[in-house]
Amino acid sequence: MGHRKYSAPRRGSIAFRPRARAKSIEARIRTWPEASTEKISLLGFAGFKVGGLHILTIDDRERTPNFGKQLINVSTVIATPPIKVIGIRGYNQNMYGKHALFDVYSKDVPKELSRKFDTGYKEEALTNSASLLDQTSSIMAIVAINPRDINMSQKKPFVFEMAVSGNNAKAQYDYVKNLLGKEVHARDVFQVGQYIDVFGITRGKGIEGPVTRFGVKRKQHKSRKSVRAVGTLGPISPAVVMYTVARQGQRGFHQRTEYNKRILILSTTEKGENSINPPGGFKHFGLVKGEYLVVRGSIPGVPKRLIKMRHPLRNPQKKVIEPKIVEVVAQ
Repeated sequence: MGHRKYSAPRRGSIAFRPRARAKSIEARIRTWPEASTEKISLLGFAGFKVGGLHILTIDDRERTPNFGKQLINVSTVIATPPIKVIGIRGYNQNMYGKHALFDVYSKDVPKELSRKFDTGYKEEALTNSASLLDQTSSIMAIVAINPRDINMSQKKPFVFEMAVSGNNAKAQYDYVKNLLGKEVHARDVFQVGQYIDVFGITRGKGIEGPVTRFGVKRKQHKSRKSVRAVGTLGPISPAVVMYTVARQGQRGFHQRTEYNKRILILSTTEKGENSINPPGGFKHFGLVKGEYLVVRGSIPGVPKRLIKMRHPLRNPQKKVIEPKIVEVVAQ
């Protein structure tokens, strides 16, 4: 490192390796919270990012200096059109992991689903799947969300799995069976004031150098050949470059998870109440029509990008308190 007298901390977190482009524009939820036996319901939902807002609320966090005072919260709007339950998937678990045991699809599926795949509907599939429940360890609901519901140009719907709460496969199966072909709304899964985890694909920024990508320091202006490059790639022996060395490469378009985002508003624009649309609509999105929710803080991605949500995995809430909203200010 030139004439440095002392060592320096490494630059850039190893936790986010590999910093490569996401395989899909649709984020994946790999872990679900522990199933609750109190009430059987879906453990997640999905929507599309809209834009930002400022919401003035009364701080209801006890034992904090700002308790009872007004707070300005930078918030994000997510359009949440209803998702449609189109199928059931059962999993069998053994020493090698989980394996799909059966798939059952509804007869009533969106017509746009043919652009994605053919469900191969069979009437006897329900009977055959019911006989396999003894071997089933968990049940997942196969759901679809249509971008056309928020006036996007994309015709092909997004299809993905959603976990179901409960520890009894038979009860989970009966619950999803009753939902086949029906729509589920955000208010059926979440409630105002609760915390959720948000999954999305960040904004892509292309190829960046090590200074921007990892935050390494620039060298002095009289440095030989380069200023915005690392001082050394490693020792002369062994003659390899370690993966921990900051190099140029992809920045952005990564899958990221935001934990414990509080829902401040869960409403719809059809009632004419609590309209959050600024004059002319949101930038790069337009007017929000239909159901939406507002979460405190920022979420990854660009407007119109698919956002997946689930019940919180860390520190589940013991009591859900509805926030006291004073004013909603468009950015």
